[in-house]
Amino acid sequence: MTKHLTLHTRATPAGPVLELIGELDHHTAREVRAVLPGLTPSLGQQLVLDLGGLTFCDSTGISVLIAARNHAQGANATVVLAAVPSHLDRILRIVGLDQVFAIHLTAQDAEIAWHIVSD
Repeated sequence: MTKHLTLHTRATPAGPVLELIGELDHHTAREVRAVLPGLTPSLGQQLVLDLGGLTFCDSTGISVLIAARNHAQGANATVVLAAVPSHLDRILRIVGLDQVFAIHLTAQDAEIAWHIVSD
């Protein structure tokens, strides 16, 4: 079985959005880490990780989410998770990361929330 991950990026007024589709694990984590430097949000913006297409996420994948948070914080910005699948939501709650990450139902909801806070 081939492990794969597809990444799509887009810019919004609230900041960059990175959509992850497939498996985020020790085989694919480097792909996400490699694109993070090109997705630096501006001061006060947010980096949205759209996880709705994730079919699997292991502990290495969780560490990538934390690395993305650290990357955004280094730019005085935030990271937001969107469309978190139920299997990953459960893990985030068990390890307490639901208290670390803002989580929205969709990437669009994350952008709307950013506009409300930034206005």
